[in-house]
Amino acid sequence: MTMFCCVSVSAQNDPVVMRINGQDVTRSEFEYNYNKNNTEGVVDKKGLDEYVDLFINYKLKVMAALDDKLDTLTSYKQEFAQYRDQQIRPLLVSSDAIEKEVRNYYDNMEKSLEGHDLYLPAHIFVQLGQQATDAQKAAGKQRIDSIYNALKNGANFDELASKHSDDKQTGARGGIIQWVGPHQLLPEMEKVMYELKDSGDVSAPVLSPVGYHIIQLKGRKPLDSYGTLHDQIANLLTQRGIRDQLALQAAEDLAAERHITVEQVMDQETEKACAADDELKYLVQEYHDGLLLFEECSRNIWEPAAKDTTGLVKFFKKNKKKYAWNIPHFKGMVYYCRQQADVDAVKKLLKGADESQWTKMVREKFNADSICVRMEQKIFQKGSNAYVDSLVFKVNNGKAKPRKDFPYSGVVGVVLKKGPAKWTDVSADVVADYQAMREAEFVADLRKRYKVEVFQDVLKTVNNHK
Repeated sequence: MTMFCCVSVSAQNDPVVMRINGQDVTRSEFEYNYNKNNTEGVVDKKGLDEYVDLFINYKLKVMAALDDKLDTLTSYKQEFAQYRDQQIRPLLVSSDAIEKEVRNYYDNMEKSLEGHDLYLPAHIFVQLGQQATDAQKAAGKQRIDSIYNALKNGANFDELASKHSDDKQTGARGGIIQWVGPHQLLPEMEKVMYELKDSGDVSAPVLSPVGYHIIQLKGRKPLDSYGTLHDQIANLLTQRGIRDQLALQAAEDLAAERHITVEQVMDQETEKACAADDELKYLVQEYHDGLLLFEECSRNIWEPAAKDTTGLVKFFKKNKKKYAWNIPHFKGMVYYCRQQADVDAVKKLLKGADESQWTKMVREKFNADSICVRMEQKIFQKGSNAYVDSLVFKVNNGKAKPRKDFPYSGVVGVVLKKGPAKWTDVSADVVADYQAMREAEFVADLRKRYKVEVFQDVLKTVNNHK
């Protein structure tokens, strides 16, 4: 598989801005990445000199991933192909092919009308079950006849549909079904509908396999012209994925024509498209490099660091001051009981027990048959929980009102005044910081392993050339 395309460019028009491990980075590639990461919407914009270092680090990690042959992994190939194909496949579909599908859809609509106009029917429906008894059928007939007599005496169709129709969905809009053509209604309903000539005409009750209907014609019209419906049909087909279907068919047709696989077709079409469009070329390369970088960092930095318990403990002890708190915290559990006696019982149960087992122990002891105790276990900052403030920090501003079904509360745990006692108390921050340190060490090693050359004269022309 061709993982990304490279296009030879005149050195005069697109000079090399840096060389990493013998591989050239052109000014256009660097500008693409620099400008994309410094648009108006980017919060953390970087100056050119600062971005150069970030870009080199980025490329070094990609280089390491290639040396580790991560681009040969099946999982990587599949993910890259998915991203790449999202960009390339639509290019296989011509506007003429889309237009043909829109035209076919319209022609089929027109054909399906069988010479009829479009009709807008409404109905008042009295439902009869499939196993309706004679008495139920008679009651249904009496009910529909009563509604019909009211209509003959001047009652409003929309109001009767809203109040009395068993079809609640259409009843909510005055009985209106939708614009229909042939074979879209039950045959009994369709026959009566086509007998109605003018808007407002109402039919006598008609029996179908599901019950009785009174039908009113709300309107009729010819099918709108192709030009009028074109955009609506095109949007509908797009929502149904017609472009993807056509693209897949086009790739299969090209594969048969060239006697190669669909995957090889996509490789060839990617190279062709990238040769004609630098923006697309660098976007595809961005997918390629970004996926490799993520895989490299996950395998060699982030995951190993997150699992390095010994290293995390050592890192936390060395940097403990960084995680100090300005206000006290409570590490423990606040719990809420249905009965007063359970407050002391929970505390007694958990005394001296491993805190990682607290939730399980309470669940098994008190909540086996029904919920008698509710729990919250974490590190609470002073001011974050009214019950902890009241029971631990002795601050009571009337906020810790008894819960309706669990009015009795208690706490178990310890107060941490100056900061976390263990790295696990602030595990997310410690892991993130440790990973960042390991990543910096990794990059420093890569800078020793790979030769990096930056051509300052070319760098000065970035975004400053004709």
